[in-house]
Amino acid sequence: MSKSAVDVNNLPYADGDFYSFEQLLTDGERERLQQIRDFLAKEVKPIAVDYWNRAEFPMDLIPKLAELDVMSPVRRQGYSNLFAGLVHAEFTRADTSIATFMGVHDGLFTGSIEALASEEQKAEWLPDIYSLKKIGAFGLTEPLGGSDVAGGTRTTARKEGGKWILNGAKRWIGNATFSDWVVIYARDEADNQVKAFLVDTASEGYTATKIENKIALRSVQNADITLENVVVPEEFKLAHGNSFRDTNKVLKVTRLAVAWQAVGQQLATFDVARRYAVERIQFGRPLASFQLVQDQLVQILGNTVASMSMMVRLSQLEDLGQAKDEQSALAKAYTTARMRESVALGRSILGGNGIVTDYEMAKIFSDAEAIYSYEGTYEINSLVTARAITGISAIV
Repeated sequence: MSKSAVDVNNLPYADGDFYSFEQLLTDGERERLQQIRDFLAKEVKPIAVDYWNRAEFPMDLIPKLAELDVMSPVRRQGYSNLFAGLVHAEFTRADTSIATFMGVHDGLFTGSIEALASEEQKAEWLPDIYSLKKIGAFGLTEPLGGSDVAGGTRTTARKEGGKWILNGAKRWIGNATFSDWVVIYARDEADNQVKAFLVDTASEGYTATKIENKIALRSVQNADITLENVVVPEEFKLAHGNSFRDTNKVLKVTRLAVAWQAVGQQLATFDVARRYAVERIQFGRPLASFQLVQDQLVQILGNTVASMSMMVRLSQLEDLGQAKDEQSALAKAYTTARMRESVALGRSILGGNGIVTDYEMAKIFSDAEAIYSYEGTYEINSLVTARAITGISAIV
């Protein structure tokens, strides 16, 4: 029986960047991206499957992430949105759960503070947030409100003197079982507008209960949150978070990040599927020598390149200040649809080994389902895009 003599690490396009998009980065950005890749290869990849299987978060990783200093690469560090997107894709390529932790803390939570807090609030809060001394969460989705939360937020805020009283519930809140702070979006009883509050998770009346039995992002500690007469001082109401239109300023940017996650998932799929196909011997020769398997690998690559192409251009538009909500919506819908196709093909290439996490593909396959749904479902993002091109809203 013959064996494969091919070393997959030395094949052309080993990084999956088939059209060399990384050449659009500056020399400094490419060097920094490689540093981050080296960190992920050393610190994240070796532990990812084990923690995923146990549904636990690697808390020891947090100080290492702090030392890596990757928080707020655009606003704080001055990198391009393309660089930030490729970094998020690389985090996802290594482990979607850790990428989601970063997306929640750095994207949704920190993004809320950066976009909606006053200058005084930012000066007080951001240093500990950037250094990961304070871990954050983002409380928008509710038990009875997902896609319709913009007009159906049930969590309430009532102002009493120099404080606010919050009541309600949130669901699917990542990091919430161990976060120090959480930005809660609640409807002001006085004017019916959704407003943003920074809540200390040690506050009386605040509880977070881990959601069990997930099939995706198992290392992410999603929680159900309840707020029973939680008192928030006036100075912890985000100064510029006064309507859902303000909230959407945060979501527009984080939707880009999730679309980049879809790119990262496909890069991970390509990595695992190609290696397996080259190294696995069937019928006396490498699995990759069969035409149908080659076609599947090319389909995965094509989906990945198409998704990355869209994200590269959208990131450039974001750098120019020209990106629109509907463009982010289309990107999220399109890239996650292609991702779903790609991970299914990857799982198929691995056959039976594709349904056990020992070979990693099962984890990649499962995690894709979460990315497909959060930050707006495929259907909602499609309808947002369709409204832009028809002038007619199909969303009631």
